[in-house]
Amino acid sequence: LEPILHKLTFAIFGTSHRDFTFTAGQTFLSSDAQVAAGIVTYLSLVFGGKYLMSQREPYKLKTLFFWHNIILVAVSAVLLLLMLEVIVPMFWHHGFFWSICDSRAYGKHLEYLYYFNYLIKWWELLDTMFLVAKKKPLEFLHVYHHAATMLLTFVELKGQTAVQWVPIVLNLFVHVVMYYYYAWTSVGKKFWWKRHLTTLQITQFIIDIFVIYLVMWTHMSASRDWPVWHLGDCYGEEFAGFVGMGIISSYLYLFVVLFVETY
Repeated sequence: LEPILHKLTFAIFGTSHRDFTFTAGQTFLSSDAQVAAGIVTYLSLVFGGKYLMSQREPYKLKTLFFWHNIILVAVSAVLLLLMLEVIVPMFWHHGFFWSICDSRAYGKHLEYLYYFNYLIKWWELLDTMFLVAKKKPLEFLHVYHHAATMLLTFVELKGQTAVQWVPIVLNLFVHVVMYYYYAWTSVGKKFWWKRHLTTLQITQFIIDIFVIYLVMWTHMSASRDWPVWHLGDCYGEEFAGFVGMGIISSYLYLFVVLFVETY
């Protein structure tokens, strides 16, 4: 897929994705102020829209919502395959620790994919707008998850953490399944595996937390010369690691609560 993407980006933009470099404050939607403004705007539209819709009949939007989800299935699947094309050989030739910690595991071969994944999180904010327009219940988990994930992907991209491909790949896989489910249930199709979808989401966060906590432990132990077991230092900003630990841990807690209350 990567050679096809090279030809496509060159034909459309006159330059290849291979030449892309993420520069905070210069690349599109890459400043702290833009992300903060995006989150504030999102929350304002959510709660403002909910208030306005309280006086109106819900919009159906069945066809539009269906295709919104189908497109996200396709985009998530393509991005997942593009990432696996890089990660599987890297993992095979260098091993697990190198792939999540070495500075060479973070580079142009993945940075443009991380950036594209970050941009998708802006698009996914439309999920909530559909719920508002259709007057569907708005759970705290949904609103928090969308805003926090956009922030998380930005912080990890800016912090150049080598490990970020782990939660991204797992999240893309889950999103292929999840948006497929949303697409078809929106047009009346029933599935028996809704509970298993939530279990898959929880499993994703458990794996994320294990890997991220391992990376942060070995990074802090190595960089501070703690007299404890570690695997060596890991590449990326420490602040980004703490943000990842906090946000993904909160996801696990909230999804477990959802599972217990629902099933």
